[in-house]
Amino acid sequence: MKNLKQVLFLFLLATVCAISAHAQPDPFLHKLYDSLHDSPMQQKFRRLAPMPAGVVYVQQPDEGETEIREHFRTMKRLGFNALKQILTVPPWTEQQVGLLALEEGIVPWWYGEGGYAEIDDTLLVRLKISRSLPLAEVLAHPAMVAHQREVLKKRIEKIQNQNNASQPIPMAATSRAFDPEIGKRGDDLNEKGEFLFVEWLKSRYGTVEKLNYAWNQHHAGLFRPDLGPFKNWDDVANNWKDTPRREYNHVKDIYRFKVDHNYRRILNSAAQFNAFDPAAPYRGGGELAVFHPIAWYNVDMEGIARSLTDYGSFYPSMHFSWHYNLTEGEVCKSLYMQASLMNDFNKGGWTGGWESTGGPQQMDGEKDPGHDNAYYAGEGEIIQLYLSQLAAGFKGFGVWSWNARSAGKEEGEYALLDRSGQVTDRAEALGKIGQAMQKYRIELWQAHKEPLVGVLYDWENEATWGATSTPGDDDFKLQPVRARIGISNALMEANVPYEYVTPDNLKKGLSGRYKMLYLPAMLSIRLELLPLLHQYVEQGGRLVMDLPSARFDENTAHLPVGKGSVFEQIFGCTLDDFQYAGTNRPQFMDGRALYGYTMDATPTTAKVLAKYDNGQPAILENSLGKGQAVLLGLQSSINDFTQNFTKKGEGRQAGRVPFLPYVLGNYQSPYACANALAYRLASPAADHYFLINQGPATTASLNTKFMKYRQFTDAVTGEVLNASKIPVDGFGGRWVRAVR
Repeated sequence: MKNLKQVLFLFLLATVCAISAHAQPDPFLHKLYDSLHDSPMQQKFRRLAPMPAGVVYVQQPDEGETEIREHFRTMKRLGFNALKQILTVPPWTEQQVGLLALEEGIVPWWYGEGGYAEIDDTLLVRLKISRSLPLAEVLAHPAMVAHQREVLKKRIEKIQNQNNASQPIPMAATSRAFDPEIGKRGDDLNEKGEFLFVEWLKSRYGTVEKLNYAWNQHHAGLFRPDLGPFKNWDDVANNWKDTPRREYNHVKDIYRFKVDHNYRRILNSAAQFNAFDPAAPYRGGGELAVFHPIAWYNVDMEGIARSLTDYGSFYPSMHFSWHYNLTEGEVCKSLYMQASLMNDFNKGGWTGGWESTGGPQQMDGEKDPGHDNAYYAGEGEIIQLYLSQLAAGFKGFGVWSWNARSAGKEEGEYALLDRSGQVTDRAEALGKIGQAMQKYRIELWQAHKEPLVGVLYDWENEATWGATSTPGDDDFKLQPVRARIGISNALMEANVPYEYVTPDNLKKGLSGRYKMLYLPAMLSIRLELLPLLHQYVEQGGRLVMDLPSARFDENTAHLPVGKGSVFEQIFGCTLDDFQYAGTNRPQFMDGRALYGYTMDATPTTAKVLAKYDNGQPAILENSLGKGQAVLLGLQSSINDFTQNFTKKGEGRQAGRVPFLPYVLGNYQSPYACANALAYRLASPAADHYFLINQGPATTASLNTKFMKYRQFTDAVTGEVLNASKIPVDGFGGRWVRAVR
């Protein structure tokens, strides 16, 4: 009877939460979300709702105009509408091939209709097009097609004229995430970098006293032996390199400086390109996997996204053999994690998959010893890749490539066509997805995630982990990445909708979007973040943090976690010491062996939810205002990565401590799906569910609980579906449209 009452209570609580959420006018703060990267350029994109389905065309040695046109006609017939890139052989030029593409109805740039001239009432009147027509009909109107084609043709001619005049052309609508102009990765600086770094320090701190404080020169053992803190800026310029390596914040400052230098480079390139052609979008982001320690790589993806707000679109590179060796070959869930993080860095801005794979890879990519970083990429894998991108919020894709390089490195790899240039089932499947993207472009541009959990990503924390990575401890810089993957995996396996959130998002008021905030392996916590977290819990949020967290502040000094600290107010305990299980001393919880960080903690106002085998608190929950703060005395997210994404995890499943119930508390996912991963986007007319099958062919059962729909259809084929019995191909996926 007790269990029955508990089940009934949880059911009623979930019902009230669901009804309450949908009764509010904007419970997920979508308007605020959309404003975060707002600009005239982004507003233009929202009006046009571009959905490029682009590919890279690689001209083969024996291909002339007839063969080139046939490629473009085939692309259009299948559902592709743009060229992500054009690679030619002499004497052909990109502009010549681009004109042929335009004549065949293919936009010769990655951005597709995103590069159209503005469509306003003045233009509609001039072209004698009714202002009452829906956007799709306006774009398909012969007068509009002819007008925009002429706009694009003039763009090609302008580029060709500059080429003929031997004048330098601004960057080809794109930027690199990292440039070694001032030093290699990590804390390396060349001579130019060292000079500029000192100038940057003067700008950042203003006075030597502030620099000394930030670099912890008032702490024992962290200043220069026999010299003490810096005396003046000449002293800094001549001797900063003598700062002991055990002082971490000066290393972080090198990362920060290189990131700021990169911002200026990207902004300058984007502004030059915009001056050359204000209507053409600029592209930035780059070929760097977010599974790399990107702070240590001297890159800040959120900052790059911010730099592009006025100029264009943000993107990642998504190639199996270049990125998923970092997850030891796990691709299925990693696709969504990577796309989602990049989209969430650019909330409200245009993000797309402008550098994504089209076919198998065996010989190219990052090669570890053994050369086993090779992949099967058939119809199912391609469907999973591009449905995961759509589910993450991407609006368009650019495939590398349509056809493969014909010789040398990459010969026969990455392509939608086979090695003989024939159309494959994966090309046909992706073309159909492209057609559906066009059909539902307005819904997709209006769509948003509706997350239950916000997973905190903080560049400063990742930089702290990077700064602690010294020779012999290189593994440290990967820990925050592993933690992020681990918590994401746990949520995805339970079909709990989540989103990555940053401190900048929280400062701008977005915390109310999330019922729960999860802080994975937050080794350093910015002091300015603590009041925001305190307020979040007081106002009804559920804050969950695992280990190792709360060791440092942003300057890598000790974070106060004792009696009377803000930490103690939030979590209702003092964090007395970090411990470690599984090396010299085993520790257990609920009969399961623990691995990694544990803690010594003293409750003050928190209640103990679970204990270690020694009787000490392992999991604590503190009530504060309307909400709760939970401290997990386990490295839960890192362990989830180890157990599911590495060979080290073999044999450890028996010792895995289920932690998701402590994360969710009384909350539950608004939907469930048996036999498939399910991702959801919500839009006013219809919701879009993306079902991903990690194994052989199956029948998925989608339970939308309190969300009621009139009809479920396959968005690609139009087939009417029974939500409780949805066939999903083996190692494939399915796009389900749920009509409100």
